[in-house]
Amino acid sequence: MIGSVDWSVPWVQPLRDVGIQAHANCRAGLSVADALNRLRDAPAHFVPQSDLPDGIAYEQFIFDTRRVPTRDNLHDFFNGLVWLQFPQTKRRLNQLQAQAIAADGVQAVRGPLRDALTVFDENGAVLQAPPVLWDALRARDWPRLFVDLRPLWVEARLVVFGHALLEKLVVPRKPMVAHVYQAPGAIESIAILDVWLAQEIQPQPWAAKPFTPLPVLGVPGWWPANEATGFYADAQVFRPLRVASAS
Repeated sequence: MIGSVDWSVPWVQPLRDVGIQAHANCRAGLSVADALNRLRDAPAHFVPQSDLPDGIAYEQFIFDTRRVPTRDNLHDFFNGLVWLQFPQTKRRLNQLQAQAIAADGVQAVRGPLRDALTVFDENGAVLQAPPVLWDALRARDWPRLFVDLRPLWVEARLVVFGHALLEKLVVPRKPMVAHVYQAPGAIESIAILDVWLAQEIQPQPWAAKPFTPLPVLGVPGWWPANEATGFYADAQVFRPLRVASAS
């Protein structure tokens, strides 16, 4: 049993239709893998975690077999939903992970590229927003971003990609942060966004983690608590930009 999921909250809307179907399948007694496989053709087939042989890296197994080992928990449930809605991006992430494993092997510490790919896969999001919002976000100017420019958020769209973040947001807490990548506002459909994002993921720039941290529950309209006076004054969550000290 994977528990309940609130499908009305903003962060699951891109996954809502397939999510409701898959969740119903699980509640009817199917494993997460079988529940996902019943939905639609996908670039990978979901299989039980026990299908992953000992000594074979998870990402390498997916690349070689196009089968995704899947446990009966919310973490892998959301991973499967992201595979269904963002197949091109998930395949690109997997391709680059497998290439890095083939080149360097599985090491105790991931290299910069594998680390960046994992960060986005687990906790990433894509933000389409007016440039002035991006300027404020990169400056960590939280009062400007969320208070002064609050009306502009109607022109923005934040799409959560990371399955670990989606899992954590089942029980929302103020400190939850997404690693956000900038997307052009002209992209309207999730399918087109998926194709665009897959093409964006290139080894050299992504190894540098081209992401910006964003406390997702601060986004206007995403959590009723952020309407309260003083919500953004919490410096433990809305941290100022670090200024590099002079050498």
